[in-house]
Amino acid sequence: MPTPPQSPRSNAFAERWIRTDRAECTDRLLITGERHLHTVLTTYAKHYNTGRAHRSLAIRAPDDDPHTIPLPAGAVRRRQVLGGLLNEYHTTPPRLPHHRQRTPSSAARSE
Repeated sequence: MPTPPQSPRSNAFAERWIRTDRAECTDRLLITGERHLHTVLTTYAKHYNTGRAHRSLAIRAPDDDPHTIPLPAGAVRRRQVLGGLLNEYHTTPPRLPHHRQRTPSSAARSE
């Protein structure tokens, strides 16, 4: 569809999405058919909206709740997307210190 007259910025968002998608995803994969392309684009769009940090959103994804305050993480886990082409990082809650319980065999040895 051609750009309407007197509106040079009407396609700016679509052009930015296509540029980002090509640079981060489709230019790095061998697409084998229409079905494969649809799967790759769907997966990348999900990653883009839920797992990818955006500088303009203060390093949050578009679908993140802006009112949520991230808590300190116990560990950071990596999840590979599109066969390792992309990585998403998720925090896990900190674990409480684990205290060993005395078993009858260890109690007998210490006495």
